[in-house]
Amino acid sequence: MTSGTAALQERRYRILVTGYAISSYGTFLNVVALSLYVYAVTDRALAVGVFMAVRLAAGFVAGLAAAAVLARWSPKGVMFWANVAQAAALLLLVLAPDGFRTGALFAVSAVVGASGTLFMVTLRSSIPDMVGEGRHTWANSLMVSGRSMAMVAGFASSGVVVSLLGYTAAFLVDMATFLVCALTVLLLPMPMSPARGNEEKDSQGKDVEGSQASQEEGADGQGRRRDGRRRVPAALVALGAVPVLGLMVALRGIDALGSSSHNAALPVYSTELDADNPAVFVSVFWCVWALGNVLVQQVLQRYTKRTGRSVGALGFGLGTIAMSGTFILAFAGLPWAATVLVALLAGAADGLTEVSYTSHLQTLPSPLRTHAFGLSATVENLGFGVGMIVVAAALDVFTPLSVVGVAHGAAIVLAMVYVARVLRGRGAQEAGEAQETHEAHEAQEAVPASEAREGKQGKQVEQGEQGKGESGAGPARGGHRDGAEVSGG
Repeated sequence: MTSGTAALQERRYRILVTGYAISSYGTFLNVVALSLYVYAVTDRALAVGVFMAVRLAAGFVAGLAAAAVLARWSPKGVMFWANVAQAAALLLLVLAPDGFRTGALFAVSAVVGASGTLFMVTLRSSIPDMVGEGRHTWANSLMVSGRSMAMVAGFASSGVVVSLLGYTAAFLVDMATFLVCALTVLLLPMPMSPARGNEEKDSQGKDVEGSQASQEEGADGQGRRRDGRRRVPAALVALGAVPVLGLMVALRGIDALGSSSHNAALPVYSTELDADNPAVFVSVFWCVWALGNVLVQQVLQRYTKRTGRSVGALGFGLGTIAMSGTFILAFAGLPWAATVLVALLAGAADGLTEVSYTSHLQTLPSPLRTHAFGLSATVENLGFGVGMIVVAAALDVFTPLSVVGVAHGAAIVLAMVYVARVLRGRGAQEAGEAQETHEAHEAQEAVPASEAREGKQGKQVEQGEQGKGESGAGPARGGHRDGAEVSGG
């Protein structure tokens, strides 16, 4: 790849990340504005919970279907229409008559949940194709940095936007952010047409995918395409394609459960600290958290640029332990200065785990990569959704510290098992490499003795040929020919 091509790829990716950050602002503004609007329309707290459940359920289903969608449509088309769908759903909500507002709200919840998951799975799995080899960590860091800043801006401005401009204006702002992101997707140098139109053909004119499927089916010889019944095994193949990947995805799901605990517990804990101004602690915590997240991305980018290495699977495990530990400390009633430091470290550890996890999954081949990210999104939505239900019930009985401690404590335990597995795998790999190096060294030491014997034999043959004169037609000197050739006379 030329430097000009790499620079163009980087510039277009930066534009896409800008669009993604803008749409992320709309997403986090949505979280607050839509939740408040659901309660204002229905006047029932249960409806807010159902609204969130519908959103998470739609994301869960979209994660399962992501690989099938990307098998039929190009990544560019999926990302474009995912943003357009969210914008259209919000427009539908704005235009919906009073009697249809509740139904429109839950339709928006489903569309936003499914489309947001499809967009993220597609973006993460397509980054290696967008930026080229060796740039994964940089690209992921840039993406996480943009989302972190957008999250703080979205949460911080949501109250102001809703209070001063109203719900309709908030929804229109959300809609505009998704349309901006859709426009940045159009600038990508990727086809919008369905992926099947670009499939390579074999010598008989059949799709390569079909040929591979027929080879895998083997005995039945029917050569069927991979249908829905083969997608689940493909996801399982993705889990087995990289060492400890299954445990890695499981840890991501438990981490999502831990995230649900601190998200639900923060408002409760903040109210206990200051009942008159409960938003202060929450706002300060998330702002400092985002600062730590952005700072660690700068460190990761410089580390990767200097060393040419990424933090890898081990960084994900260690980062999860640090992140869960700091989130537990955030609810321990520490002084303000210590809590700010804890929030900074929590954001840094969260950013480290996000980049290392995404970069590790991106080492998979393209088809398996899509299955892995789709399965990961499903597990994360499941963990967060179940966590929100369990944690909400637990907070009525137990303290925020105990609830967060149990949820994140489970993540720490599993992360320690994961780290032990990674270290054991590394030890086995290093032992294998050392054995191969030793065997290669022994082979190299055996070569000079063999060459000396061959040289001695060749010298004797040469002396014999000189005694016979030039009329001999024996093998060439050195004995390197196989003796089966007929000499040319």
